[in-house]
Amino acid sequence: MKGRRSHQQRNVAKDTMADDSTEAELLKWAQDYAAEHGWVLNPDEKQLATIIRGLARNKTRFGHPYCPCRLRSGDEEKDCTIECPCVYHKDEIENDGSCHCNLYFRTNEP
Repeated sequence: MKGRRSHQQRNVAKDTMADDSTEAELLKWAQDYAAEHGWVLNPDEKQLATIIRGLARNKTRFGHPYCPCRLRSGDEEKDCTIECPCVYHKDEIENDGSCHCNLYFRTNEP
């Protein structure tokens, strides 16, 4: 039947979905991390929620909160560079005003 997923498909989808507590935990962590560095999180709540959901999904699916905006190679040693906060974020924020995912933003305050 069209539009119906099998029991196995529903279980796979359920296993890869992050729960609200994981999202809340990651949001709190991102807020604290941004504050420690004098940055702010994306002020667009819809974009912020999408990024946090992607991080939570990756943490649930792969065991690490990989940047949802970068492609994983599947090699855990290589992929550690894109675990949030990725190795690129500080330079991106300094040079571009935000990280690639637009999670963290530089403030205009001195």
